Amino acid sequence: MAVDQKNKLNQNPEAERRENNNNKLPNFLLSVRLKNVKLGYHYLISNALYLLLVAILAISSAHLSTLSVEDIGTREFFMERSAKIGCFSEENLAFQKKILERSGLGQHTYFPEVVMRFPPNPCMAEARKEAETVVFGAIDELLSKTGVKAKDIGILVVNCSGFCPAPSLSAMIVNHYKLRGNIMSYNLGGMGCSAALISVDLAKQLLQPHPNSYALVMSMENITLYWYFGNDRSMLVSNCLFRMGGAAILLSNRSSDRRRSKYQLIHTVRTHKGADDRCYNCILQREDDTKRVGVSLSKDLMAVAGEALTTNITILAPLVLPMSEKLLFFATLVAKKVFKMKIEPYIPDFKLAFEHFCIHAGGRAVLDELEKNLELSQWHMEPSRMTLYRFGNTSSSSSWYGLAYSEAKGRMRKGDRTWQIAFGSGFKCNSAVWQALRTINPAKEKNPSIDEIHEFPVRVPRVAPVDLKAP
Repeated sequence: MAVDQKNKLNQNPEAERRENNNNKLPNFLLSVRLKNVKLGYHYLISNALYLLLVAILAISSAHLSTLSVEDIGTREFFMERSAKIGCFSEENLAFQKKILERSGLGQHTYFPEVVMRFPPNPCMAEARKEAETVVFGAIDELLSKTGVKAKDIGILVVNCSGFCPAPSLSAMIVNHYKLRGNIMSYNLGGMGCSAALISVDLAKQLLQPHPNSYALVMSMENITLYWYFGNDRSMLVSNCLFRMGGAAILLSNRSSDRRRSKYQLIHTVRTHKGADDRCYNCILQREDDTKRVGVSLSKDLMAVAGEALTTNITILAPLVLPMSEKLLFFATLVAKKVFKMKIEPYIPDFKLAFEHFCIHAGGRAVLDELEKNLELSQWHMEPSRMTLYRFGNTSSSSSWYGLAYSEAKGRMRKGDRTWQIAFGSGFKCNSAVWQALRTINPAKEKNPSIDEIHEFPVRVPRVAPVDLKAP
C-alpha cells in the first residue's frame, strides 16, 4: 500500500485542516468497538488447541544482485527518465519530484530494466522477465539455505497483485523447479500489499490437515505492467514509491525441523473492510480519462487504514498482551462503552507484547502515524524506515525485508516476538506474530541487508532535494 502526499494544498484553512486529518491515522483507541474485543477473546479461547499446531519459518528475500547500474533507481535518474518520456506535464513532473523528495526513499532502490529504458516498452515478455528475476533468485537462495529439495514441497502459495498471466506464476514455479504433480498450488492476485500475510495464513490452514509437510510462500509485486504513463495525480504516487523486490518463505510442520528453524508462527489475524464502499474504492486499479491504466489512491486512504488497523488491533490485543494490560484495557473499555463513564481510554503498551515491529513500508506517512499511535521508539521503527529507504515500497514483501534488517543487525534473540503489520487494497489490514526459536547470528546469515548493514541506520531528512541537471 502506497501512502504519501496529498495532491495539492488547499488554501482554505478549515478545508486544509480537514485535509490534514485525512492524511493521518485516527487514534484507534478512541474508536475501539467492544464486539471486536469480544471477537479477540473468543478467538483466543476457541482456538487455543489449534494454536499449538504451529509452522516453522525460513526466509529468503530477493537480492537482485544481478541487476545492472541502470536498474538502480536514483531519484535523479527517475526524474530524468520521466521527463524524457514526454508523457507527463510540467506540473505533474514537479508533483512527482515533490513526492520523491518527501518519500523517505534513498538512492539505491530497484526498477525493472524496461521501465528505465528509453523509450520504455512495458509488455508481457518484460513482465515475465521481471517475475523470473525476482522469483527464481529468491527461491534458489531459499532452497540453498534450507537444504530442502524442490520435490519435497507439498504446498505452494504465490501472491502478486498486478501480474496475473496464464499460465499462472505458481505454474511458472512448478515448471521451473519440476515440483511434484500432486502439489497443492495457489495463485493469489489483486490482493494488495497485505497479501504476504494472507499467503502465510493460507499456508498455515493448509498445513493443518497435512502433517510432515513443507509449504513454500512466494510474495512479490510486478512493476513492469503497473507503471502509469498518464497525468492523473491520484495514480502518480505509485510510480514514485513502488519498487522491485520479493521474498520466499518456507514453512514446515515437521517436528524434526524445529531445531534448525528460525521462527514459530503464533498468530495470524486478518481484517477485511471491503463491505464498505469507501474502503473498497480507496485503492483502485482503473483507467484515467485518456484510457491509461493506473492504480488510484483516494484521499480517504489514511482514514480507511486507521479503521482497519483499529479492528485488527482490537482482535489481536487479547491474544498477545500480558494479563495486566488486558485487564486494564478491557476494564476501561467497558467503563467507557457500557457504563458511559467519561474517562480516557487506557493505551495498552504493545512493546510489552513484542520486541520487534515489522510494518509494511508503504510510505513515510503511514510509518509516521503508526509510530505515533502505537507509541513506538525510533529503534522499533528503524527496520521499516530503513527498508523504505533502501528498497522502497516492495509491496507485500516489504515486511520480510524489515525482518531481514533486524536479523542483520543482530537484534533477534531466542524467545523474541515479532509483529508483522500490513495494509492492502480491498481494504485489508493483516497481522502475523512470530517467536524466534533461536538467537540469529548475523555472521551466518545471507540476506538483502547483510552486506550493507554497517552503513545503517542513516538519517533520512524530511525533505531530500532531487537535483536535476539543467537541460
